Amino acid sequence: MTRKIFWEDPYRVTLDTLVTRVDGEQVQVDATIFFAFSGGQESDYGSLAGYRVLKAEKRGLEIIYSLPHDHQLKVNDRVTWQVEWARRYRLMRLHFAAEMVLQMVYQLRPGIERMGAHIAQDKARIDFASDQSLAPLFSDIESAAAQLITRDLPVVTGFSDVPGQRRYWEVEGFAKMACGGTHPKSTREIGAIKLKRKNTGRGKERIEIMLADEVPVS
Repeated sequence: MTRKIFWEDPYRVTLDTLVTRVDGEQVQVDATIFFAFSGGQESDYGSLAGYRVLKAEKRGLEIIYSLPHDHQLKVNDRVTWQVEWARRYRLMRLHFAAEMVLQMVYQLRPGIERMGAHIAQDKARIDFASDQSLAPLFSDIESAAAQLITRDLPVVTGFSDVPGQRRYWEVEGFAKMACGGTHPKSTREIGAIKLKRKNTGRGKERIEIMLADEVPVS
């Protein structure tokens, strides 16, 4: 099974590994830092052995990478991963920002149902089943988020089920949530956020989450 280094060290952008399977354009490797679309979080951008990764797809517990049709990789080739850091870091920050907002909505509106979520490089979104506007919650959410970010609390991640590769994150005193995405190591790294309401249809409310600035890694 491919070792998923993006869980062990989401800040890593290069990695040497071994090709374990080649099926035309599709390749598998011994270890990877290239996240594949999952849980609403978009895939990384980057390259393997200098070839641009066209697609990253989860199949069960494995990840399949699609490369250009003219790639020359063979089984047992030693190759190097390169991940685009700027995109990865924004996805990490936006993913946790979205889940932070989600937990705050749960606290303010007990019993509300999440319908879906998506985390892209420019913004994240969460859809809720609701006949009422969620905009009145924004002031409280933004205030609570600012306090959580200022406190610079550790974001702890780990396995809840190792064989099934189920993951979680936890911020002590705030929340614990099942999640297999990539996350920053502290709440401070999120920086200021902005919320926007979007009504996408009857009985459905969408909250869009954007980063107000860029926060460098110390």
